[in-house]
Amino acid sequence: MRNFFLFRQMKPFLILQLRALDDAADNEFEAFLRYGNLSESEVKRIRMERESFAGLDPGRYAGVIVGGGPSNVSDKEIDKPEYQQRFEKELDSLYRKIFENDIPFLGSCYGLGSVAKYAGGLVSKERYSEEVGYVEVQLNEHAKQDLLIKDLPDSFNAFCGHKEACQNVPEGGVLLGGSQACPVQIIRFGKNIYATQFHCELDADGIAERIRYYRHHGYFEPDSADELIAKTKDVVAEVPQIILKRFVDRYRSDRM
Repeated sequence: MRNFFLFRQMKPFLILQLRALDDAADNEFEAFLRYGNLSESEVKRIRMERESFAGLDPGRYAGVIVGGGPSNVSDKEIDKPEYQQRFEKELDSLYRKIFENDIPFLGSCYGLGSVAKYAGGLVSKERYSEEVGYVEVQLNEHAKQDLLIKDLPDSFNAFCGHKEACQNVPEGGVLLGGSQACPVQIIRFGKNIYATQFHCELDADGIAERIRYYRHHGYFEPDSADELIAKTKDVVAEVPQIILKRFVDRYRSDRM
């Protein structure tokens, strides 16, 4: 008879996506796997725009990752498609459990906006949007003491592009870094809940694909797509990927 204590299965990571374009969703998912050093067997993938996750227990997972997409939490409810209204309610329920139990979480772009709004922050299009491209993120003194972020360069390149932004650090949140145009680039709640405005999963090829996918989604003038790709093709943005890998490495050791 096998010793149960010697045969324990790793908890999977939960990856939540909200991209209705299949190619864009698959590209993002593959990037999370690549730069998180994850295999498909180590994750549970949910396309939030397609399937309900009501009642899901985040405690069953080593960590929860929420990606980006064209949805905006600050849009008026009447302007949101039904699937977004549905998954945002489900996200709020999920976030309640995550915050109550300080469950490992990493939100990217929309992941930051949604978790910041849940925590009581103001997310709007009033200020701090950033063009599709790359920014220089500056870490602060809090980052130097953070278990996930410490020992990283004080400044680094990151790919981004967002119409809305967090206007303030929600109560209970700790600001770890910002950029010149957008002061809230990375925040932490509790000990294990993180969110970045930039994309941890993107490299130069990835941002080029993202530009092609969303050429007609209002992020930029469609005719400027080739110029944006040219501006980013030689940009090195490795630190965000290190953050993603550190997150996975830090929490994948949590066993059932």
